[in-house]
Amino acid sequence: MSPEGKRLLNIIVLGFGFMFMFTAFQTCGNIEQTVIKSFNSTEFHGSGYTSMAIIYGVFSASNLIAPSVVTVIGPQLSMFFSGLLYSGYIAMFIYPYTWSFYTASVLVGIGAAVLWTAQGNVLAINSTDSTIGRNSGIFWALLQFSLFFGNLYIYCAWHGHDHITDKDRQTVFISLTVISLVGCFLFFLIRKPDPEPASSEASESLLQAESTESTASSPQPSLCSQALDAFFKACKMFVTKEMLLLSFSIGYTGLELTFYSGVYGTCIGAMTRFGQDAKGLIGISGICIGIGEILGGGVFGMLNKCNRFGRNPVVLLGLITHFVAFYLIFLNIASDAPIAPEAGTDLQAYITPSVGVALLCSFLLGLGDSCFNTQLLSIIGFMFRDNSAPAFAVFKFIQSIMAAVAFFYSNYLLLHWQLLILVVAGFFGATTFFMAETMAESSRRDSDYDSI
Repeated sequence: MSPEGKRLLNIIVLGFGFMFMFTAFQTCGNIEQTVIKSFNSTEFHGSGYTSMAIIYGVFSASNLIAPSVVTVIGPQLSMFFSGLLYSGYIAMFIYPYTWSFYTASVLVGIGAAVLWTAQGNVLAINSTDSTIGRNSGIFWALLQFSLFFGNLYIYCAWHGHDHITDKDRQTVFISLTVISLVGCFLFFLIRKPDPEPASSEASESLLQAESTESTASSPQPSLCSQALDAFFKACKMFVTKEMLLLSFSIGYTGLELTFYSGVYGTCIGAMTRFGQDAKGLIGISGICIGIGEILGGGVFGMLNKCNRFGRNPVVLLGLITHFVAFYLIFLNIASDAPIAPEAGTDLQAYITPSVGVALLCSFLLGLGDSCFNTQLLSIIGFMFRDNSAPAFAVFKFIQSIMAAVAFFYSNYLLLHWQLLILVVAGFFGATTFFMAETMAESSRRDSDYDSI
């Protein structure tokens, strides 16, 4: 197999590994608040929103040490052990206790930081300036198939259920745990890419756990010094002009991630005006989000149709798509739906509630999210390719801390206030992305990079 074919295969394996893992985890996040409301046990007093706030809060803090972990043990083992923590969180729902629920939330937050830093590293070292856009799209599309398969399973399992029984819950979460473990073991199929003619120091240092014999006679730096170096690189990168500009866009994706992955599904499930199958619609909503994500990843990544125009038109499309979705949700969903009890809400918004409009909004949320995320993966992989692990750690630090904030306020704010926050954050996020893209274009010079 050619070196380029080997790198492409690594990206595909990476995408499938994440697809299996997040088929389990994203489905878990989409349904957990609804599941928790239906617990028969009076000894359990957890909140799905609070759990997600803890996960993303710990996630953000752990990103400070994640580059060091990836440097010391390598990206492959980093992803495997992090995946095991994800599987443990999902398995906890089989027999839930409040203490285990929140303990698992802390652990998966740590694992998430290491997992996504390692993912960014693998994506960068298996890409060139001319393939980073394509590879970002391939990875994103494969990852988002998780929303399709997981939520299709939820719809089939819960179709027509007004209440989620203990048996229903245990069957679903045992299946999701097994699916997550399959994804963990797929990471062992990733192989170290062949070096390019001009050897990349980042590739050699960040994959040192799998590196071949040393060709230099000078002593290698200790693991401790490498870990500290990765930590300081991440801190310095955080205050660069490019990353400060991108931080607004990244922060918006964190807020929007919270909304589509947790809040919106809960809103649909709480709308009694959608009929007796409102709980089953959570799964259909997730499928529609997944279709939007897959379409966006395919069109703007794999097909590379927008390469002559740069990233800005794709981000603008994502912003417009989201604003349309937010407006329709405002009209269609009752304002108290995010915080309604298990019995749901009988309130009506500004139009007669429509299942079709609700599912259209799900699709638009997914499509807009893929527009933002594929372009962020691409621009960060291009601008910080030689320091990919620290760069993606900063990316996930910003995204996760904003997601944690959003999950926290989702416990208290009515829907229209949450939508207003998203509109304001989206406007500033798109504006600053345009400025960062201008800087990236000016630095291209003689590069053969094809933006997506």
